[in-house]
Amino acid sequence: MEAILGIDIGKREFHAALLTEQGERIHSFPNNPAGFTQLGRWLRNRRVDRVHACLEATGRYGDALALWLHQAGHRVSVVNPAAIKSFAASELKRTKTDAVDAGVIARFCRSHTPPAWMPPDPEIDRLRQLVRRRNQLVRGRQQELNRRQTPGLHSDMQQSLAFSLAFLEAEIARVEDLIRQCLRDHPELRRNSELLATIPGIGEFTAALLLGEIPDVHQFGSAKQLAAYAGLTPRHKQSGGRAYGQSRLCKLGNAQLRRSLFMPTLSAMVHNPILRALAQRLRAAGKSKMVIVGALMRKLLHIVYGVLTSGRPFDPSYQSSVRAPATSA
Repeated sequence: MEAILGIDIGKREFHAALLTEQGERIHSFPNNPAGFTQLGRWLRNRRVDRVHACLEATGRYGDALALWLHQAGHRVSVVNPAAIKSFAASELKRTKTDAVDAGVIARFCRSHTPPAWMPPDPEIDRLRQLVRRRNQLVRGRQQELNRRQTPGLHSDMQQSLAFSLAFLEAEIARVEDLIRQCLRDHPELRRNSELLATIPGIGEFTAALLLGEIPDVHQFGSAKQLAAYAGLTPRHKQSGGRAYGQSRLCKLGNAQLRRSLFMPTLSAMVHNPILRALAQRLRAAGKSKMVIVGALMRKLLHIVYGVLTSGRPFDPSYQSSVRAPATSA
C-alpha cells in the first residue's frame, strides 16, 4: 500500500494524517520551514520515505508546504475543496475538526488518486502574486473613494482619506510597473501578453492576470476543460425528463480567473464582433442578462484558449474548430 498523507492547511499550523498498512496516524505541525522539517522527521521515524500528499487549494497558505514536499521527492496533489467537501458528505461525517479533515483528505486521496501537482515557474508565480496584489489595492482604493462620499465627514477624516488614497495610487502605479517588468523580462509571457492584447476586451492587466492564473494552457485538452477550470460551465438540474430551476454557472473553479473575465466581457460585448453577435442571438432567444454574460464569459475564455494554443493573434473572421459554448449559464 502506498503511504498517503492528507493535509489540512491552516494559517499558523497544519494537521497531517498518515495512512499506511499499520493504520492512521495524525499529528500537527507549525506552518513554517521548521514545521516542514518536523514533518520530514516524523515521516522518517515511521519508516516512510515517500508519500502521496494531498491538500486543498485554499489560497496561498499551502503553497510553501506543497513546494517543500515536491522538492523532497514526494508526489503532491492540490485538489478543489468542493471535491473534499462532497467526499466528506459521502462519509456522513458529523464532526468537523482540523484533525478529522486531514483524515478525510487522506482517504479521498487513497480512493481517487488525484493527479500530481507541478509547481509553477517562479516568474509566473511572481506575476500571479503581483496581479492579485494589484487587484487588492484597486479594491482598497474603491473602498476609500466610497468612504469619501459619506456626507458630513470631519476634516480629519477627509485628510486621512486623502493620505490613504495618495498612498494607494502610488502603490498601484509601483505594482503595475513591476507587472510590466515581469512581462518584459520573460520572453514567453511577453509574447503571450501581446497575443492576448489583440483580443478586443482584454486589456493589459487582464492579460497579465490570465497568464498568471493559467500557468500552462497546454495542460488543458480543450477550451471546455479551461472553462471548467474557471468554473464557467453551466450546471443543469433535471430529473425524470423535467428541468428544475434556471441553469447557472457551476462556479467550481478558479474564482480569480472567473472574476477577472466579468468586466472585460462587458467591454467585449460592445467591441468584440464575435461576442457582440453572440449576445444579439441570445437576446433574440429571450435569454436573461446574466445568462448572456455567463455565456459570453465562457466564449471569451474559449477565444483566449484558441489564441494561446495556436500562437496566432485574434482574427474575427477565423472560424475556430472549437465548438461555441452552450448558451445556458
